[in-house]
Amino acid sequence: MVIDSKQLSPQQATLLELPLDQKIWLEGIAGSGKTTVGIRRLLRLLAQGAPAESILIFVPQRSLATPYLEALCDHRLYQGGQASAHTIGSLSLQMVEMFWFLVAERAGFAHPRDLPNFLSLELVQYFMTRAIEPLVNQRDYFNSVRIDRARLYSQIIDNMNKAALVGFPISEIGSRLNAALAGGVEQSHIFDDAQTCALAFRDYCLQRNLLDFSLYLEVFRDHILSLPPARDYMRRRFRHLIVDNIEEDNPASHSLLASLLEDCESALLIFDRDAGFRRFLGADPGHARRLRQLCQARQSLSQSQVMGPAVAALGGQLGAQLGVAEPGAERADPRPALTAEAHRYHPQMVDWVADHISRLIHEGATPPGEIVVLAPFLSDVLRFGLMERLDKRGIQARSHRPSRALRDERAARTLLTLARLAHPQWQLQPAEFDIAFALMTAIAGLDLIRAKLLTEMLYRQGALLPFSQVQAPSMQSRITFELGERYDRLVGWLQRYREGGGVEAIDIFFKRIFGELLSRSGFGFHSHIDAGNICMNLVDSARNFRWSLDFLSRYDEANDLALDYARMVDRGVIANYYRRSWEAQDENSVLIAPAYTFLLSNRPVDYQFWLNIGSEGWSRRLYQPLTHPYVLSRSWQEGARWTEADEQLWNRQTLGRLLLALTRRCRKVVYLGYSELSESGYEQRGLLLETIQNLLRHSARQSEPG
Repeated sequence: MVIDSKQLSPQQATLLELPLDQKIWLEGIAGSGKTTVGIRRLLRLLAQGAPAESILIFVPQRSLATPYLEALCDHRLYQGGQASAHTIGSLSLQMVEMFWFLVAERAGFAHPRDLPNFLSLELVQYFMTRAIEPLVNQRDYFNSVRIDRARLYSQIIDNMNKAALVGFPISEIGSRLNAALAGGVEQSHIFDDAQTCALAFRDYCLQRNLLDFSLYLEVFRDHILSLPPARDYMRRRFRHLIVDNIEEDNPASHSLLASLLEDCESALLIFDRDAGFRRFLGADPGHARRLRQLCQARQSLSQSQVMGPAVAALGGQLGAQLGVAEPGAERADPRPALTAEAHRYHPQMVDWVADHISRLIHEGATPPGEIVVLAPFLSDVLRFGLMERLDKRGIQARSHRPSRALRDERAARTLLTLARLAHPQWQLQPAEFDIAFALMTAIAGLDLIRAKLLTEMLYRQGALLPFSQVQAPSMQSRITFELGERYDRLVGWLQRYREGGGVEAIDIFFKRIFGELLSRSGFGFHSHIDAGNICMNLVDSARNFRWSLDFLSRYDEANDLALDYARMVDRGVIANYYRRSWEAQDENSVLIAPAYTFLLSNRPVDYQFWLNIGSEGWSRRLYQPLTHPYVLSRSWQEGARWTEADEQLWNRQTLGRLLLALTRRCRKVVYLGYSELSESGYEQRGLLLETIQNLLRHSARQSEPG
């Protein structure tokens, strides 16, 4: 096969011709065509006869492998199997599963002859609650921490994951945090409590063959990699490496790659300069750079294939102000790449955004998929308000908000409320507001006021009465008989389910009510992509929960799994990573997402809207009293104290890297949405707003005559 080089730049074409037996370090800015080189090199390897199964595509997050997998689907050059695409997590899990019986006893598991059970994020939170909730209640742990229990436990999980990724024992978590952050006895107790809970959860897992991410990564690192059969298997299997976004990966990944580089035939390591915006997830660009010394050839791509001159100047000058880019590198005027208008109130800003998106699409013929709307945090109010305004203008929009509690998604909350109605034996009667919300979501055309009226008239003792029970003709007319008929279909479906015993597994219940009713015409999930994805995520979540707890019945007393699942979601469990949510691409819809979520999709667009630019959320990290992403990193000096100066520097550099990354994925214009008052009614004067104002003042002075 001849690799087409017509669309490659001269630099890319030269890189593609490098010998296939070399180990190459390739770095450059985002949008310079590094991934394109990686894909073409992959296809060239296959064309030259390299067995597909000998190729390892290694990325920090599964979604970043999508361009490679799509290229493989389009070019069927497989010889000898299929190329592997892995993250450190997926590869660790696969290897532990493969060599489990050789290492289980050494690793300290109580039942080394039984199979392991690998836990998703949702299941980790569930078992964390079972393992440490009695301890927390008995000893009154975290009594001064005013955050939701689910978020608190997720920070303990995050501490354990950071320890595994960086390479220190989980027994050192408390001492590291205390040394850097403890400002008093109370804070010290909080870190000690978090340490105790982490060790208690680890013991709980070892006694039941449960492996969360931190544990199977430790087993892989400390036991599998020192096992001769496992080393030989990896040495023979992975002869060619293609590693993308290595700067967003962690020290555990870098150490693994260093060992694989010793024996592989070829490698391409791709490093995105000025990135590292996944530091809160353990990314360590400085540690990644050490792998550069293990490569024979070191190449770079410096010319962006995405940004226009004004956008490049915008990103460069913002980055320079915040200390993450060289000052004076971009001398063009950035103002043509900016469109902004100040508003007093938040709804005015949302209207302005919707109007400009409408003009771009209807008057400028811009494809909706070339527009993204970004905010530091995407609240329900902002998301609903914007999607409603776009819908009125005939524009389809979709949103993606990972790391949210399952119960916070509108479609999931509706399904869970209907599940409570269908299972009266749970004795979890929904509140009237939840019923009204579920009816409004489930029945197309039903607004909240009429949904509340239906609830007040027909919700009795945990069940919904038929529409015929509405006695007043005026009320029937107000609801309308068309909506009443849809309501009766929903009530009838629930009644038939209860009469059938209501004993199906909860995931089967979700699947049935979605397929048999809610996805049909006249109901709320019909032709609704987001709702369909969320429903399927909920089905997957409930099914995995059932399978895992069936497995554990040999160690613990069996529970009502459906009831346990409903309670778990009610507690606010944070959702798993679901590939369908990342890969759902609709070219006819505008994406509305948090800024970091868009960056992790790693694709450029023509237009970006940055909303709430006065918000502190653009630069300030989330309040996390039990953890700290930088103190638990490899670059932190043990024993040092984290100061306010460190915090301010972290905030500035975090914002600078974020703005560089966003502008390098924008071709034409950035729209700035600003309102003096936030959606909560407070004044906004964050670091991003200050930086933008300084940029505009400087640009105005530069353009003055003389």
